[in-house]
Amino acid sequence: MATNCGGMKLRFLGSLSLFLSTLLAACGAGGNPLKVGDPAPSVTALDDRGETVNLAEVYAQNGYTLVYFYPKAGTPGCTAQGCALRDAYEELTDRGVAVVGVSTDTVEEQRAFKAAQNFPFTLLADTDKKVLQAFGVPTYPGTSAAKRQAFLIKGGKVVWVDYSASTGEQAADVLKFIATP
Repeated sequence: MATNCGGMKLRFLGSLSLFLSTLLAACGAGGNPLKVGDPAPSVTALDDRGETVNLAEVYAQNGYTLVYFYPKAGTPGCTAQGCALRDAYEELTDRGVAVVGVSTDTVEEQRAFKAAQNFPFTLLADTDKKVLQAFGVPTYPGTSAAKRQAFLIKGGKVVWVDYSASTGEQAADVLKFIATP
């Protein structure tokens, strides 16, 4: 009887362990990525000034909102991506696009990155990965760094996604989509 009970405990613990491993893997991977037509997540995070930003309010204030994710502030690819958006910022805003960058960097790292590159848009410090999880953005294996992805929101819905966002062409890709009838 004791052996059977012990066997049941082992099976239960094995099942529980498998369940928890699956759950943790899904959470670490960001879950299922948003797709075109999905509702845009209403989530909050601290910006580069340490102030709380509610993305639902940002969506409501703009025709389009580009939420782009990048791995690490100050790295070459992330700088190129941000600079492409900075350089096209006037054209993007003229077409009704607000830009919000997101990484798992701290408020201080985001502030320094924004200042060093003269970014005119908001950077979110998603240290707890709430924004990544809400959008379903995965992280690179073994790190907390977000994979490079971008989502364009209009009217509270995702209207365009880029699951392997370009570094130097991010702004051009968004403008091309907006110009398409």
